[in-house]
Amino acid sequence: MSRILITAPTTEPITLAEAKLHARVEHDADDAMITGFIVAAREDAEHELGRLLAAQVWQLTFDAFPAVEIALGPDVTGIQSIQYLDTSGVLQTLDPAAYVLDNMDRAQCFALPADGYEWPSTYDTSNAVRVRIACGLDPVPETVRAWMLLRIGTLIEHRAAVAAGQTLTAMPDRFSDRLLDRYRIYSV
Repeated sequence: MSRILITAPTTEPITLAEAKLHARVEHDADDAMITGFIVAAREDAEHELGRLLAAQVWQLTFDAFPAVEIALGPDVTGIQSIQYLDTSGVLQTLDPAAYVLDNMDRAQCFALPADGYEWPSTYDTSNAVRVRIACGLDPVPETVRAWMLLRIGTLIEHRAAVAAGQTLTAMPDRFSDRLLDRYRIYSV
């Protein structure tokens, strides 16, 4: 399976105004840099958690349909399309009535054939099945947002070291990292 980002988040869990208030920045001169730190903090939290925090669209590719369910990952809010190469190698789009999204357990979501349907046969090639999903944890829990604000504040405070490419050892410690533990996915 491979994952390709189709549509990046258009909004972040932390606004520029929230980040500036947290860091006590009262001017606009560093807005572009702080905006970059907001994105970096979200991406870092996503990496730590194993989940996506902002609304975004991904495409997952598989070599064939599985026997039963397609594992989509956490926090899937919708399936935009399922396409596949039929046995003749022609790209087909599966009728949305032919599958359902099981996202009851937000830690792992699945696409399943709907009652009375089966996954079709595919052409024998890599990436024969393409599933486009919308995902993102919404709303972002306050403890995750607090962790992000700590990360952003540290980046702002030590921005000279970040800009110079120096190793930053002043990042929040394991105590603050525990803010993420309740929402962390350790394995699926």
